Amino acid sequence: MWFSGSRNGKGGSGDDGSGRIAVPSRTISAQNGAVTRSSRGLEEFFGHIHGLSGLTLLDLGGATQQNVSFITDLGHRLYSENFLQILKETSGAEGMADQSNPGLIDYFLRQALDYPEGHFDGVLIWDVLEYLAPALLTAVVERLHKVVRPGSYMLAFFHADDKLEAVPHYAFRIQDVKNLQLLQQGTRRPMQLFNNRSLERLFTRSDSVKFFLTKDRLREVVVRA
Repeated sequence: MWFSGSRNGKGGSGDDGSGRIAVPSRTISAQNGAVTRSSRGLEEFFGHIHGLSGLTLLDLGGATQQNVSFITDLGHRLYSENFLQILKETSGAEGMADQSNPGLIDYFLRQALDYPEGHFDGVLIWDVLEYLAPALLTAVVERLHKVVRPGSYMLAFFHADDKLEAVPHYAFRIQDVKNLQLLQQGTRRPMQLFNNRSLERLFTRSDSVKFFLTKDRLREVVVRA
């Protein structure tokens, strides 16, 4: 029996030869502040697990019925962590406390990512890494590599405009393996923004990093651990 759960009960295109692919994102619909569009990153992520069942996935966007139903209907287990809510509880309303403090980093990892080594077959990271200062970010990426099995895939989003002081903050809802609904929930101040080079450095221990640049100025990044 497959299950979904949270450990804590919280709820023009082309390849330039380096794995970077830029694609236009076709908007399918927009209503109530939500935009549904195609997502090459999502398609790539699910393409790698197509035909498999019984996998264990982690969603860092918090538990939503839409994502839970979609993943479990595919025959997979889903764990959910409300990553940004845990960050808020750990380091203040905007996550602006000293994220380089070793005690805070250790506490946050225990609250958000306290899973056994090699527990997951994939992670939907979404856009949460933008809100972490360098020390905490490094620790989180290292922990993610620890809790996923070798060869697993992770999907992360990053805003492409690295000069913004505040960025749109989204809730992500999976429509199907190719389409994603983005519901803007205001704006947030990122701790740092990234270009392709800095993302390659961030995931330097990964086997591969592939970028998809979308029409709404998000980099969809698919990482093979």
